[in-house]
Amino acid sequence: MGGDEQHIKRRTLVVTGAAAALTLGSVTFASAADGGTETRTIRGTLPTGSPDFVYVPVEVPSGVREIKVAYTYDRPTVPTGTAGNALDIGIFDERGTELGGEGFRGWSGGARSEFFIRADDATPGYLPGPVREGTWSIALGPYTVAPQGLSYELTITLTYGEPGDVVEPVYPPGRAKGRGRAWYRGDCHLHSWYSDGRRTPAEIGALARAAGLDFINTSEHNTHAAHAHWADVAGDDLLVMLGEEITTRNGHVVALGTDPGTFVDWRYRARDHRFGRFARRIRRAGGLVVPAHPHATCVGCNWKFGFGEADAVEVWNGPYTPDDEVALADWDSMLVASAREGRDWIPAMGNSDAHRDPDVVGSPQTVVLADDLTREAIQEGIRAGRSYIAESKNVSLAFTASDAKGQHAGVGGRLAADADTPVTVRLEVSGAPRCTARFVTDQGVLFTSAPLPVTGSGVVEWRTTPAYAAYVRAELRHETAAGPLPGALAAFTNPIFLGR
Repeated sequence: MGGDEQHIKRRTLVVTGAAAALTLGSVTFASAADGGTETRTIRGTLPTGSPDFVYVPVEVPSGVREIKVAYTYDRPTVPTGTAGNALDIGIFDERGTELGGEGFRGWSGGARSEFFIRADDATPGYLPGPVREGTWSIALGPYTVAPQGLSYELTITLTYGEPGDVVEPVYPPGRAKGRGRAWYRGDCHLHSWYSDGRRTPAEIGALARAAGLDFINTSEHNTHAAHAHWADVAGDDLLVMLGEEITTRNGHVVALGTDPGTFVDWRYRARDHRFGRFARRIRRAGGLVVPAHPHATCVGCNWKFGFGEADAVEVWNGPYTPDDEVALADWDSMLVASAREGRDWIPAMGNSDAHRDPDVVGSPQTVVLADDLTREAIQEGIRAGRSYIAESKNVSLAFTASDAKGQHAGVGGRLAADADTPVTVRLEVSGAPRCTARFVTDQGVLFTSAPLPVTGSGVVEWRTTPAYAAYVRAELRHETAAGPLPGALAAFTNPIFLGR
């Protein structure tokens, strides 16, 4: 059947405990013969100040084999410094749009202009499965709206007929071969074509192996649809953990290593007081809560939920930039407060956030001391802070603190020495030519080494006491041009705490 335009007249503003949502009038279809199609075209305009989500209900009759949605929207010229139009899209099935409910069927954000769902297949980012009778909801996300407003057009096509066979998902295993207790390298923030990346899982797997990685974590924006597409990438030499990057309007958080098929909702802001609920959802599914790029300057990227629920924080994201320098300083301030108040501290991570060429998978990477190459062991090492962050597989560190009694502690540990006990801090480095080592404490940078030789290997030692330094962490910095700023990071460690 040909296209048919419907003008939406009814608009209802609903608040469901999450961000306010606007629900438009329903789009209806009449049943068609087997193999036939029906199309509806809908147009509308969203003003500035629109709610975060706008739902378009679609009444799906029985006998539908496939639903397909295409959309366009205008991009008017705006003054420099003014946000233009950006409209995200996704869909919920007849089970509804309730926050944290079961109705989610896919999200592509602004990465695609169309998608389809049927029992045996779906567009990347969407979940295949039956197209059942009932009210489905297309979810529009006006990410930014120009002063002129955002005019959009939706085209919805239903194809009728017998559904295909539902494909049972196959997930990657929760362990790889491993080397027993050892240092394992990983990148836990990656995007494939199942969200806004441009690489396939197979391409990412090849790049991860070339980068010397032992483990990765999938983290598509606001969808778990990729989970069933990584089994062939995993192997004895590469552990593939599953997760999601929960991309809210007030910051992003990586769910690291959740159970296969876990979906975590993102439709809330900090003011809605809902993040704790979904942080618990991540942990119940066996995952870690890791705020991502907390000081990034992109729209909606700056982290506003606080760190009370964080298991770790992504301090270094992709190529080292001033945003990362701010995140590192902020994290160090949190360490200072933890040391002085005697409370738990939050370990740091580094990930590539790679999307497409020329983004480098494994730069940076988190190097974790774990009992084995399993999901649980890697997570335990990250949670304990037994890790350091390196710009590539070329950089290796060994960082310890010891006293004259033979006590010693490694990264993430505590050397239980009396306040005035002399302590030797030792950093062994390879793969960092001409880099400078700095030892950072709760009192600031207290030691800076001479540049390492061009071989990139060397040993740096420093002596202190627990009374002088409550913790020590190491940084490797590249050479920098003349000026007050330090060079970009080559690597840094989580701290060793000193004292009882």
